[in-house]
Amino acid sequence: MGLEFDTCNSHPKLFPGDIVEYPRNKYFSHFGVYYGERDGVPYVAHLTCRDADTKIPLFGRALRSEVKLDPLELLGTKYRVNNMMDDTHSPRDFHTAVKKSIDEMMGQAVTFDILFHNSEHQATLFRYGVKRSEQTDKMCCVLQIEKIYKHIMPAWKELFSEKKL
Repeated sequence: MGLEFDTCNSHPKLFPGDIVEYPRNKYFSHFGVYYGERDGVPYVAHLTCRDADTKIPLFGRALRSEVKLDPLELLGTKYRVNNMMDDTHSPRDFHTAVKKSIDEMMGQAVTFDILFHNSEHQATLFRYGVKRSEQTDKMCCVLQIEKIYKHIMPAWKELFSEKKL
């Protein structure tokens, strides 16, 4: 069930609207949507708690999260394109739907919940108009909710303290 990344191909060609996956630990990744370049710098839109009032979410939740645009490699130097639902859902047009949705969400307070509204849910909602998280679906099948939170909290504490999430 662990996440594996091809380190030789950790900088794939990106197109606006692609879902970008950043590995965090053997259970979870952080997700964003490639937004395009500004002044030659590639950007990703992602759901983050980094500047929220509550740095460590209680039981996998943060009440004041938001969608932010950050430089692609600020979130990590290893990433991959993971347009995981392209076989079952049509991607929405970037310029008429995805970009507009991202721009409207920026700066708005959003409740982050590891099981019900995490960065993967937000990324699939932008790209497909459907909220889905394959990693939490897999985890819920394997572990009970209490066990999931047992794995989340130690991993997240470090990421929040380093301002990587």
